[in-house]
Amino acid sequence: MSEPAATRRAANHRAAIYRTSISHVRRTPLHNAFTYRSYSWYVDVDHLPQLPRPLRPLAGFRVEDHLGDPAGTLRGNVERYLATQGIGLDGGRITMLASARVFGHVFNPLSVFWCHDAAGALRCVVVEVHNTYGERHCYLLETDGTGRASVPKAFYVSPFNDVDGQYRMKLPEPGDRLAVSIVLEREGHQPFIATMDGVRHEATLRNILSAALAVPLAPLRVTVQIRWQGIKLWARRLPIFKRPHHPSQEAVQ
Repeated sequence: MSEPAATRRAANHRAAIYRTSISHVRRTPLHNAFTYRSYSWYVDVDHLPQLPRPLRPLAGFRVEDHLGDPAGTLRGNVERYLATQGIGLDGGRITMLASARVFGHVFNPLSVFWCHDAAGALRCVVVEVHNTYGERHCYLLETDGTGRASVPKAFYVSPFNDVDGQYRMKLPEPGDRLAVSIVLEREGHQPFIATMDGVRHEATLRNILSAALAVPLAPLRVTVQIRWQGIKLWARRLPIFKRPHHPSQEAVQ
């Protein structure tokens, strides 16, 4: 007997947690690599999870942490950005991979929105990147059947990389496993590679507590780890590139 439609819809809206391993590899002009553990939430933007009051400090979702009007909604803001690019979803589902607020702290180096049309087909992917200077930038991707796409680099993320080159991204929709990668390419070489791999867990109270205990204050830890790696690269005399002015994107900032 086929699964009832209401049951399928409820399963589609159910939030999940991916316990992740995140790796950064810098190949030139010097080699540096590090890996750290974290976790990310995978949610339907129309059905954001709300924890019982005692556990709410462990996971909060706020519109102002992402693109667009902080007084709006996640869906409305994503749709407004897509409209500036000539894309309409006609009410299709939007899912998001991101970090939640933990005890008031949030930092999302990377948030990903998978945007579907009314028939359920994947229409495009929005990759929202934040840097440690409080800036954000969105890349619009139309991925192939394996989740791959390329886009010119247009945003200053690290003081050790200028705004030059091409990103080759792999962003398949998460299933039982998460496998995201971003490769910076320049003139036939790849100076920087970032990957995020993880295993899906339903967002039960037990799994939420387990993730929070395994990686306490995850967003704050990510910020500290990024800055610590920057200090080490500076100590190794890696050249620093001046941060250019970042023009505001329509419907993003």
